[in-house]
Amino acid sequence: MSIVTAVAVVTVIGLLGAAILVVAAHFMHVEEDPRVGEVLGVLPGANCGGCGYAGCADYAKSIVEDGNAVNKCVPGGAACAAAIAQIMGVDKCVPGGAKCAAAAAAIMGVEAGEVVKRKAIVACQGSYDHTQDKYEYEGIESCAACAALYSGRAACEYGCLGYGDCVKACKFDAITVSNGLARVNPEKCTGCGACEQACPKKVIWIRPESEKPVVMCANHDRGALTRKACTAGCIGCMKCEKSCPEGAIKVTNNVARVDYEKCTGCRTCMNVCPVHAITIPKIV
Repeated sequence: MSIVTAVAVVTVIGLLGAAILVVAAHFMHVEEDPRVGEVLGVLPGANCGGCGYAGCADYAKSIVEDGNAVNKCVPGGAACAAAIAQIMGVDKCVPGGAKCAAAAAAIMGVEAGEVVKRKAIVACQGSYDHTQDKYEYEGIESCAACAALYSGRAACEYGCLGYGDCVKACKFDAITVSNGLARVNPEKCTGCGACEQACPKKVIWIRPESEKPVVMCANHDRGALTRKACTAGCIGCMKCEKSCPEGAIKVTNNVARVDYEKCTGCRTCMNVCPVHAITIPKIV
């Protein structure tokens, strides 16, 4: 067989394969709702995963095809939710007002409610001022890697390790590490949850933005052991529980936790805590 013949045969086979693909694409084509593209155009494109989906494209598709809530994009905020609601047709009846929009949202299976701002908090005060290392770590500068070695270098096995896995995960430059402890800047934080997922110690929590106190500790050891590991850790003394007029704080498994449904933000618990483990997170 000559080279020309071989080239001709390969060309024919290629053209035949291309024709088959074109025909298959025509018959197997699935029309996508144009609203998916419109919703995706409104989303900020951060792909942070805070909505619970892999990225903005998946979230947009879930809104249109599965009737998911329109207000799950925290970075986009209320303006984004309103724009998506308009695309989905849940807020176009002006005479009907809010009741009509709510009814339409229920029929469409979406929510037209307000976006609740959320912020990340590092529930730990174990900086170098309050705790010490139990061994010298010289491995990869990663919290996950350090945590895999005897639960981490810090004397407190529950606290922040300070190697910045959360910093690397944050796409909004809202976290820094200072004095061995991760710090959140609430002005930049969008509450996307990427840092929470990256933290191997689970001391980063996402919660609704408020002025209510937080127990900045995750140590479940008995008070004496906690005190040896960190001078700012909750010792489970129950003074906060006994003093709270609303019964909004309880000591469970040696650490206090606040019930925000009951908490009024009176700060009584903050005032009686002997180790100052209860505070209101702020920029440090």
